[in-house]
Amino acid sequence: MQQYGVREVEKLLQLPRSTIRSLVAAGFVSPARGPRNTWLFSFQDLIALRTAQALAAAKVPARRITASLRALRRRLPESMPVSGLSIAAVADRVIVREGASRWQAESGQYLLGFEGDPAAGSLKVLHQPKPQGAWFDHAEALEQSDSVSAIDAYRRAIAADPVHVEARINLGRLLHNTGRLPQAESVYREAIAACGNDALLLFNYGVLLDDMKRKEEAAQAYEEALRTDPAFADCCYNLALICEELGRQRDAIRHMARYRKLRRGQ
Repeated sequence: MQQYGVREVEKLLQLPRSTIRSLVAAGFVSPARGPRNTWLFSFQDLIALRTAQALAAAKVPARRITASLRALRRRLPESMPVSGLSIAAVADRVIVREGASRWQAESGQYLLGFEGDPAAGSLKVLHQPKPQGAWFDHAEALEQSDSVSAIDAYRRAIAADPVHVEARINLGRLLHNTGRLPQAESVYREAIAACGNDALLLFNYGVLLDDMKRKEEAAQAYEEALRTDPAFADCCYNLALICEELGRQRDAIRHMARYRKLRRGQ
């Protein structure tokens, strides 16, 4: 089953990262976790994200959105059908069009006649996703067997797409894991300058600074990551440990309590 990173979701659905985070935080979508705690979305997650955003914009109650998404997930294929797929929010109903067929998400009932075209509703048609860049895919495939070639491939992916934040994150992590800490720091700093604040990027930067014994800077990186993604549980945990090491006991207790609350909610 193909999975998509946050950056791909942004491009495919034309949703800002802040909206994606808020929809995940609201419980409308529960993406899987990849390496270094990155979010990985399935095709069904993409549909759920776009549907939730459209229904929320139409001021449909959250409970109705949740019910619609739960029913929709049960009936969606795992990948884009050849016939194409479009979804519309009409009043408080979710209508799906797959080829010539139209059906209502909650009931699964097929519609013979329909007042208006779902493709013309508040939800855009989701086009067939494009595969990730060849250099990025190549780099991921090489990580376990040939780290030197993987590093080169990630650099080529970044040269082809300077705002490819996942490539920059993976390159920094790989350099870190192979003991090239100063190089990893340069990669993370360049990534922040090129791509802005990304929670996973800042988290990984914090891990690196912690390993370099730069505890105060690591804490700042973790705090910035949490400002970007307040639901980043592992970041709360790491920050709690650092605060304890720095003698900031009240902060350590606060962040650990936040970590436990987030974990209970998952």
